[in-house]
Amino acid sequence: MLTDENLTALHSSRQAAPPKRRGKLVLIVLAMLFWPVAATAQNVVQSREYGQCIELAIREPGAGFERAIAWRDLGGGAAARHCVTVALYGLGQFHESALRLEDLAQANVNPELQISLLSQAGNAWLMAEEYERAHATLSAGIKLAPDHLDLLIDRSLVYAATNNYWETVEDLNRALYIDPNNADALAFRASAYRYLDNLDLAANDVNRALSLKPDHVAAILERGIIRRLSNNLNGARKDWLHTIKLAPDSPAAEAARRNLERLDIRAE
Repeated sequence: MLTDENLTALHSSRQAAPPKRRGKLVLIVLAMLFWPVAATAQNVVQSREYGQCIELAIREPGAGFERAIAWRDLGGGAAARHCVTVALYGLGQFHESALRLEDLAQANVNPELQISLLSQAGNAWLMAEEYERAHATLSAGIKLAPDHLDLLIDRSLVYAATNNYWETVEDLNRALYIDPNNADALAFRASAYRYLDNLDLAANDVNRALSLKPDHVAAILERGIIRRLSNNLNGARKDWLHTIKLAPDSPAAEAARRNLERLDIRAE
């Protein structure tokens, strides 16, 4: 396991279910995948119900769970069951969410939706800290879609969580070949290089990430750690204070506060 809190901070930038990460467009796309595009009036109603259910599950997971269960019991089918999984994820029931997402993936014949569900299930297993299952699920998705960016990045976090940093770098190299300007992948690879004791490569990656996304909270936190290890204590303090300012209630801010406390103890 990692010895600092940055894995949690890194993963927090990806831990939300895909509908939350990518907005209403994904809700529409998923709804279209659950039902034929040549929609009947009933399908249009179901698509609207699905979008509303997902939005509630993200905003208020408890209320969303109740709505999803009621819809499922009224015959909402796979879409209602998916909404249940999103609500469970929001409630922190990652194990149960992952199990249900895997069931949905196995029962689905649409390849694009199956890959999306495997990605979500792997993410939930990662949040549950069940790394073998996360690896198996994400690898199954990568077998179906070798160039799927989210699957590669999430599997890299599984490797990092189990101290397999060369494998972490390998997956992130693949991800960055697909999207050279992906700030998440650059920030994550910086962390992996740091654990491999290559601070030069780590610094290059984190600086690239921040040139693309100046307010990338996990990258700012990571740069602070790299600066501390390089004895740039003022720079480290500046980065950690900035992390807290940008996202005061985030896991990254919690990690920054702990790092600042250690820095202050060291200075005494």
